[in-house]
Amino acid sequence: MDLPSLETFLAVAELGSFSAAGQKLYLTQPAVSKRIANLESQLNASLFDRIGREVTLTEAGHLLMGKAQQLLNDMRELQSSVSQLSETGVRSLSLASSHHIGLHYLGPLLRQFSQDNPLAKLDLRFMESEQAISSLLNRDIELVLTTIPSPLPKDLVAQTFWKDELIFVAAHDDPLAQKKRIRLNELTYSNAILPEPGTTTYQIIEQTFNRHHIPLKRVIHVNYLETIHALVSNGLGWSLLPKKMIAAELQQLDVDGVELSRNLGLIEHKQRTLSNGARAFKEVLAENGL
Repeated sequence: MDLPSLETFLAVAELGSFSAAGQKLYLTQPAVSKRIANLESQLNASLFDRIGREVTLTEAGHLLMGKAQQLLNDMRELQSSVSQLSETGVRSLSLASSHHIGLHYLGPLLRQFSQDNPLAKLDLRFMESEQAISSLLNRDIELVLTTIPSPLPKDLVAQTFWKDELIFVAAHDDPLAQKKRIRLNELTYSNAILPEPGTTTYQIIEQTFNRHHIPLKRVIHVNYLETIHALVSNGLGWSLLPKKMIAAELQQLDVDGVELSRNLGLIEHKQRTLSNGARAFKEVLAENGL
């Protein structure tokens, strides 16, 4: 159902004449008849009875008449909104971020985006990377800033912006902190405070131990890196944390022959047409050298 057909239907219904409707709309009578025929074909119903020169609405025509003007108004408004959006509008930004990126990287980027687009509504969600990627695949969100998993689902594409060096840490009074150098297998005799299984960060740790044929034992799983930081600081075990999070209350452990890192960046769906808001945010990333 299209705007011209609805406009023609209303004109014929108002004037009771195909020729008069044609004069009003600057159309020939055959063109009016063709539009009405197309509309009747789409609805699978006759809209007018034509008896001699008189044109009257059928029952289906009366039903459409009650809805047509509102439909026409809604379609015009939608057409106008989409047209304006394609030209200039940045109305919203749908973005998911990991808590770590939110705390350490995201603030200045969102501030610039908001300054550039003061009327844009932010749909900002903080999620673990696995949950965010699932939402991206389901097209619930447009962009994700998180730890980039390997392998990446085939429908997604990623850009690495930051490389997070991961550091083994313990509290200063932990027995492990008293050693100048530690072998990886020595860590298995102490509590490990690590992210949930299935997270990219945990997989990096697990794969490291597996490569050395060392089982990960005595693991306490915690959702957030900030909580891990607090527990390790209070002497409850060792962990592996981004270098950015290493503070005075933590002691870096020198684990022999092990250097680990993770990639952080932007993930998006290959086949999704990005909104103006998403494109504007990617411009902010580019302006900041990302």
